[in-house]
Amino acid sequence: MCGVVSGIGANWGTQASHPLPPDSVVSLLRQNGIQKVKLFDADYDTLTTLGKSGIEVMVGIPNDMLASLASSVKAAEKWVSKNVSAHISSNNVKIRYVAVGNEPFLETYNGSFLRTIFPALKNVQSALIKAGISNQVKVTVPQNADVYESSNGLPSGGDFRSEIHDLMLQIIKFLSDNGAPFTVNIYPFISLYIDANFPVDYAFFDGNASPITDGSLTYYNMFDANYDTLAWALQKNGFGNLPIIVGEIGWPTDGDQNANLVYAQKFNQGNFERHWGIFTFDGIPKYQLNLGTTNSGSVVAAKGVHYLERKWCVMRPSASLDDPQVALSMSYACGLADCTSLGYGTSCGNLDARGNISYAFNSYYQRNNQLDVACKFPNLSMITKTNPSVGSCRFEIMIEPYYGGAGSERRLGILQRPLSLAVVLVLVSQSIM
Repeated sequence: MCGVVSGIGANWGTQASHPLPPDSVVSLLRQNGIQKVKLFDADYDTLTTLGKSGIEVMVGIPNDMLASLASSVKAAEKWVSKNVSAHISSNNVKIRYVAVGNEPFLETYNGSFLRTIFPALKNVQSALIKAGISNQVKVTVPQNADVYESSNGLPSGGDFRSEIHDLMLQIIKFLSDNGAPFTVNIYPFISLYIDANFPVDYAFFDGNASPITDGSLTYYNMFDANYDTLAWALQKNGFGNLPIIVGEIGWPTDGDQNANLVYAQKFNQGNFERHWGIFTFDGIPKYQLNLGTTNSGSVVAAKGVHYLERKWCVMRPSASLDDPQVALSMSYACGLADCTSLGYGTSCGNLDARGNISYAFNSYYQRNNQLDVACKFPNLSMITKTNPSVGSCRFEIMIEPYYGGAGSERRLGILQRPLSLAVVLVLVSQSIM
């Protein structure tokens, strides 16, 4: 593979119960020298705040909108007018791409978007042309790496999955005809997550893994091999010069025994769902990382973050673990908050039973803005001002809620995708030697 990296950027996921205000995030991006950002939607406040920042933007159309855009070019024109044209002309937002859908061919979707993704893509492109901005704004479809596979286990055997092969080529030809890139999300962590026998060293970039040889090329890590599998798939189908954007790549820092700070730093410096990204929900770097974009030699934290009061909801010392309400209360709290840090090998995996319960109670309490009623588990809970955090296990204090501006449709109190600023938007042109 011969690749030219033309930029490194970040994914900005806004689906969080308590997102940082957009101005804090934009400031964080600029302080860390990040000049490209990929969004999963077209949130009004987010885009307005990105105006005049100089940051190039990829806006997203969620999968649940594909059907309406596929069935009506008028709907696509209305969406482009509201979410692209208006922000370019009125707010000077540097929108460069529209991501139509997100990983629509994931096998877990069972073909739900097979009939809508291509018509939606064509209608959005038509809308961009009608708006007179198709030269500066390009369409793309972020794909998961499972859209291609290898017939021989080597990159040179790469081709698109047989059941979507023809549709993929229609989409790729359309992208090529319109000067648009192919976008792919590659996560070596997922291979380690689903296969206990996957060689750990092969997930990283330090060259310690046993290499794989494919003709004249030798691969020391999964990313290069995976990327070249896509490059071969494109080349053998006549699209070897199509630009590739690696839209997502990274390593989570919690939620699984292999999702930790050490592996995440190793992966990103060499280069779960709730725990991707290099910053915590409140804009604090999870570990030291040098992107080569700051004078300090490391990423810097968000400034001006406002927290709720320093208090936590925990299990009462007098409460009994045998109380029949314990299981019900813990299930309720975890179902409506986030207990993914309590799994085996995770950051809070070594807590005892009372610690687990306290963590669950506090997660629910913080997600509900520390309302007194959110710490009323029957005869089990109490509010304390003593920090119950232990070692690597952080009992969070939530940031003050952000309610959005006049054009925002944001809702609070609903647990959504977290803010995830990961080093992910890598623009690459490719060829195989």
